[in-house]
Amino acid sequence: MIGMSFPPFITLLILGLLAALVIHVLARYYVLAGVDGFMCAWIAAWVGGWLGTPVFGHWSIRSGNVYFIPAALGALTGAFVVTAALKAFALAVGPRQSGFGSQPGAAAQPAMRKAS
Repeated sequence: MIGMSFPPFITLLILGLLAALVIHVLARYYVLAGVDGFMCAWIAAWVGGWLGTPVFGHWSIRSGNVYFIPAALGALTGAFVVTAALKAFALAVGPRQSGFGSQPGAAAQPAMRKAS
C-alpha cells in the first residue's frame, strides 16, 4: 500500500477532494475558513482515505489496492477527526480572560472607585 501506482493515487485524490468538500463546504465544519483550511481538510482526507482500506476492510469496487467505500469512509473520518482535533486545540489554547476566578464568557466587572 505504501508504493502505490498512479490510478489509486488519483482515486484517493478524488475521494479526498469529495470528502473535504463535504466537511468544509457543505457542513461548514472548519477551523480556517479560507483555502488553507480546505487544503488542510483535503490532505487529512487523502491520508484518511489511504488508511481507510486497511482499517475498514477490503470490500466493494477497487482500483489497485484502494477499495472505494472503505476509502471514502476513511477520507470522511480523516477530514472530520483532524478538523475536530484542531478545533479542540484552538479552544484549549485560545485567548483567556485575565483575573482570578473569571469564568469564560462572563462580563468584566467595573472597577471600584473611591468615594469622595
